[in-house]
Amino acid sequence: MHALHDIIAATPLGLPAFIFVITVVVFFHELGHFLVARACGVKVDVFSIGFGKEIVGWSDARGTRWKVSWLPIGGYVKFAGDANAASAPDREAAARVSAAERAVMLQFKPLWQRAAVAVAGPLANFLIAIIILTGLLMIDGHATLPPVVGSVVPGSAAEAAGIRTDDRIVAVNGTPIDDYYQLPEIISMRGGENLAIDLERGSQRLTVHAVPRLVRQKNILGEMEATYVIGVRPSAKVTPVQVTYTPWGALGAATAQTGTIIQETLVGVVKMIQGHASPDQIRGTVGIVDVTHKVAQLGFLALLNLAAVLSVSIGLANLFPIPLLDGGHLLYYGCEAVLGRPLGERAQELGFRFGVILIVGLVLASAFHDLARLNLF
Repeated sequence: MHALHDIIAATPLGLPAFIFVITVVVFFHELGHFLVARACGVKVDVFSIGFGKEIVGWSDARGTRWKVSWLPIGGYVKFAGDANAASAPDREAAARVSAAERAVMLQFKPLWQRAAVAVAGPLANFLIAIIILTGLLMIDGHATLPPVVGSVVPGSAAEAAGIRTDDRIVAVNGTPIDDYYQLPEIISMRGGENLAIDLERGSQRLTVHAVPRLVRQKNILGEMEATYVIGVRPSAKVTPVQVTYTPWGALGAATAQTGTIIQETLVGVVKMIQGHASPDQIRGTVGIVDVTHKVAQLGFLALLNLAAVLSVSIGLANLFPIPLLDGGHLLYYGCEAVLGRPLGERAQELGFRFGVILIVGLVLASAFHDLARLNLF
């Protein structure tokens, strides 16, 4: 009940923050689809932020209905000839249309144009994330902390490996380390793998091996989560370094940061499938509302940073080869390119049904995980 009380208390800030973040992510995702579709001569019937009944909307000169709907957990672009918001083609209707109508329907466009429309949404997510991160780096720069060990936790993997106070960590599994905050990211990505850690100890250079251990500890938002650690803490003797950026430098750093988020997400998914990573990072709607509330308390710039991270994650998730998602459409188009013809209606229908079952299962699993994390049952 205490967790439920916290959620209710957080709603005045958390819900608007959630709606803001999701709206930014969804709008630019759907705008990517929309702009490329328009460039390819496809008629767009609906551009919706949210699902369900329309709250407010208007129609533009080219017949597109722009609307905001009452359920703010996503959005869609519906093209001429689509049977539903998932862009499944309506073949019965397509068989009855005129040549002029066929010319503006997505399903009759060349394969490369259909693929371009599908991939445009995720790419727009990556692009807006890079733009947001570039702006944040130009405003605030980036604080780095020299990777010097301040203390070693007794009984930890680091102690077993022989790591000592004042050792400087210079690389992990060949990846150079120049910022202490890179260390938990790399360890988390590697799961429980045996790590080769290169150290500088005075004038001596040596390599030790440590196997991270899964522990429960508080994250930056104060939540308990399971994560892999080796058991070292940063040194209080070293001073953080504030890095500032030129516009081009910020753009390069933001692009690299976006690539890192993609890499960490993919590695995390693979590790979870293999059973070598904790599922604590999985969050559904309730979990994201909780996170946005906590981040919003840190300020608007922190909320923009969260929007960038979620934009990358959602863009990447949409590229997974699951029917109903953009990656599912790309999978179908890939099969069409190989076979020289579209997949049969039965195969596509079964694929969409499988996609529905999988998506609903993931939503339910993430909701269950959210409720368990918040101790609501």
